[in-house]
Amino acid sequence: MTEIYERYGRLTYGYLARTLGDPAQAEDVQQQVFLEVWQRGPTFDPARASAATWIMTIARSRAVDHLRKRIPEPRDPAGSLAVLDEQSAASPVEELHEQWRIAALLAELPDEEAEVLRMRFHLNLSQSEIAERTGIALGTVKTRMARALERLRVELEYEEVAP
Repeated sequence: MTEIYERYGRLTYGYLARTLGDPAQAEDVQQQVFLEVWQRGPTFDPARASAATWIMTIARSRAVDHLRKRIPEPRDPAGSLAVLDEQSAASPVEELHEQWRIAALLAELPDEEAEVLRMRFHLNLSQSEIAERTGIALGTVKTRMARALERLRVELEYEEVAP
């Protein structure tokens, strides 16, 4: 459990802190997340998803649960449904979860492949600029990027199919 926390603790805490907007609440929810990881560990199936994806899914669920508890109960039942609909329709929580999910998937890639993708999509560098900045041949940059994108595509498709 110590190894799992050392590997994924910063990732989950960062996600929870940004999602919940309060470091203390993020710590509380993170404790719930890792308690659940420990309790449900025997049911984890690496054939269905990576450990990072599984843990981040638990973190997202606990964050949503926590946020829903903070919503004051409206007097009008129709108003209650409207509040939940607002949260469920491409909410910032969902967008942030997607960003962290992709970050977790990138962490599973070989470092040299993940780095070219980060430079391309986070720094908005062209393949030529990446080659120039890193001193890696342009063909190698293209190969690494193609390999990394293929690995991500396979993992994302697998997640969609896995129940």
